[in-house]
Amino acid sequence: MDDAAVTPARHKLDMRDYERMVDAGILGKQDRVELIGGEILDMAPIGQSQGSLVAALNQALVLACHVRAIVFTQGFLWLDHWNVPQPDFYATGSRPGPPDAFLVVEVADSSLRYDREVKLPLYAGAGIPEYWIVDVQRRVVDAYRRPESGSYAEKATHRGGDQVALAAVPDIVVTVPSVLR
Repeated sequence: MDDAAVTPARHKLDMRDYERMVDAGILGKQDRVELIGGEILDMAPIGQSQGSLVAALNQALVLACHVRAIVFTQGFLWLDHWNVPQPDFYATGSRPGPPDAFLVVEVADSSLRYDREVKLPLYAGAGIPEYWIVDVQRRVVDAYRRPESGSYAEKATHRGGDQVALAAVPDIVVTVPSVLR
């Protein structure tokens, strides 16, 4: 048998396996990993500019949401049995995770391609109504809305002095300068 023709089998982990690893202390927040498609993947490291934006965005989201929503920062988002990403932020009405999550935000510096090509269809497929990618390099917020068939039907790019009203809770408004300062 030709060794080049042999492909090693992969062992897929589900949400229960992942939870057991976290509970046992094998995985923790300090590990910067997430479960995507049944595989544990390393997340991109947080750079200084991304860290500053995350802090500013945290303040902007918490102030904008006030008591109408809960903002989770860099926490686990249990989408299904095979996918447990750790977005930079997500907002819910009450409980963590779908179906209550109405906004997911990723701050993208070195992870822009991954956030667009892997995370976007993942969140759309899970029915997350709104997904933002804060593009550190371009200094814009790309807002995706109306998930359908593993993608989003609507995309808007916000910059400069723009304000973004959340689709699910239109009276929650975030100004782009407060996000990108």
